[in-house]
Amino acid sequence: MNLFSRMFDMVMRWVEHRLAPYYLVGLSFAESSFFPIPPDVMLAPMSLAKPKSAWYYATITTLASVVGGMAGYAIGLFAFELIEPLILSAGYDEKFTLAKSWFNEWGIWVVLLAGFSPIPYKVFTITAGVMSMSFFPFVLASLVGRGARFYLVSGLMVWGGEKMEKALRRYIDRIGWIMVVAVIIAYFTLRN
Repeated sequence: MNLFSRMFDMVMRWVEHRLAPYYLVGLSFAESSFFPIPPDVMLAPMSLAKPKSAWYYATITTLASVVGGMAGYAIGLFAFELIEPLILSAGYDEKFTLAKSWFNEWGIWVVLLAGFSPIPYKVFTITAGVMSMSFFPFVLASLVGRGARFYLVSGLMVWGGEKMEKALRRYIDRIGWIMVVAVIIAYFTLRN
């Protein structure tokens, strides 16, 4: 089944669109506060397609993600009662509880590590607001953690270049299905 290779080709066409950087900013903002799809799905192909702009893409992704994280923080701080039913219905209740326990145990370091966690970043931003974490350290940790992730993604794409694109194109379906299985396993593992 070549579902992921068709999606890869479609995304590679989208990244050439003149408004693609704006879509990347919107996706980055949304993912940090309420949307389930990470910006890497646009950042990586955009960095592959235009390697000279890769650092620019990583920068705007980082900044938009941090601003989105601030919005998630505000949601947690001021409107958690309104969104709590959505968190429960989306199946994030256990992830939210896990994030709270991590905040209690490790404090600010959780935000730094959250950029690389399999738990969606929005869970951490909202949890930081719910727990009234100090805002400035939250923003600084978000900037460092998210920046490290997005610069790494762009850097790997630039470093890999055309060979990376060919390898991704060749193996994208296998990678995609492995990721689907990993997400399902992670879901049922974290759920129990």
